[in-house]
Amino acid sequence: MKIYTKKGDSGMTSLFGGMRLSKSDIRIEAYGTIDELNSFIGLLIAEIINDDINNKLLRIQKRLFDIGAILATNPDKPELIRPFNENEITFLEEEIDSMESELEPLKNFILPSGSKIISLTHIVRTVCRRAERRIVAIPDEDNKYAILIKYINRLSDYLFVLSRKLAKESGVQENIWD
Repeated sequence: MKIYTKKGDSGMTSLFGGMRLSKSDIRIEAYGTIDELNSFIGLLIAEIINDDINNKLLRIQKRLFDIGAILATNPDKPELIRPFNENEITFLEEEIDSMESELEPLKNFILPSGSKIISLTHIVRTVCRRAERRIVAIPDEDNKYAILIKYINRLSDYLFVLSRKLAKESGVQENIWD
């Protein structure tokens, strides 16, 4: 199978299920940003030397592929793809709560800095926020993407707390914005 089809040379692409859209469509931008987020998480995994965190990030990568697949499917044919599982949001919330229990309560804004890995985690978080904005911009009269928005919102919270955990574990003082 060839990687190129030449079908997108005119600036159009197909969703799973046959609908053709401009490559500038917000839906294409949304799942493209999910792909970018997933790639940055892959870079984060390559930099983190903690199997437990990396296994959790790998689970998140798989869920991001699920989200990309949902967004890349013709919205009139939801039966072509499995629905997103609410348990994944609970997983993120439990992980956030667990990490926060080990951290000092946050009393100030912190600057996204301190070390390469902390800064990279914040970059991943900001790409996650952009992905959320792109998904929110997709017309959704049936509210079928609400669960995806909730997951991506919670994921950005997870990434923020992960940056704080990584700072603590590496002995890096958080830089407070004053």
